[in-house]
Amino acid sequence: MFEHLKNILSVKQQHKPKIVILTGAGISAESGIATFRDSNGLWENHSIEEVATPEGFAANPALVYEFYNQRRAQLLDGNVQPNKAHIALSKLEEYLGDNLTLITQNVDNLHERAGSENLLHMHGCLTSMKCTRSGMRKDVFESIDQNTLCDCCSPNQAMRPDIVWFGEMPYFMDEIEEKLSQADVFVSIGTSGNVYPAAGFVQIAKHFGALTVELNLEATHSNLFDEQFEGTATDLVPLFVDAVLSS
Repeated sequence: MFEHLKNILSVKQQHKPKIVILTGAGISAESGIATFRDSNGLWENHSIEEVATPEGFAANPALVYEFYNQRRAQLLDGNVQPNKAHIALSKLEEYLGDNLTLITQNVDNLHERAGSENLLHMHGCLTSMKCTRSGMRKDVFESIDQNTLCDCCSPNQAMRPDIVWFGEMPYFMDEIEEKLSQADVFVSIGTSGNVYPAAGFVQIAKHFGALTVELNLEATHSNLFDEQFEGTATDLVPLFVDAVLSS
């Protein structure tokens, strides 16, 4: 497994490869985080329009605050921990340093808890809130509501979940596109490849000559991946990391 990857990296022995990794819901599912399309998850009985749009927040802020408070409480439950895939990517960062860029579509903090630091949360994070006027971010580990105010404005303004809702621009897009243009290898882990702009990352990386690899429960229909491997993240990601380290 990953023989093509090993061959590519062996040619680049003069320097550590630049690897860009995109992670989606599939990497956190094995840690007990409900995915967006999980019928048993916290999205059940709530439409996207109600809890994941600026319009929904304006129409019923109490519902939106409570929805994300519940998701944060689930994340911080002692039963939810980083899994072998998160830990393997942290190990890879220890070796590659700044040559590894980890982009996640997930709003959990499991990558950080596993030790990853070169991390871009393109859709925000449950353990962050931001000022509704200035956009200033602040860590949050407790429940918040309409009465949770910032300390950056005068008068103080309400804080909202630091989540990129539908219709809003994902974070770090300029930096992500720059990293993709410089990558030797692009890896997509546990993501459906249906949601843009993240679904277009493989095309950008491929255009600039990167080896493109997909690790997923089921391979997507994209013909832009050079290699596609099917299996769980906890099985595949440690094997991928070992292949890089052994090269």
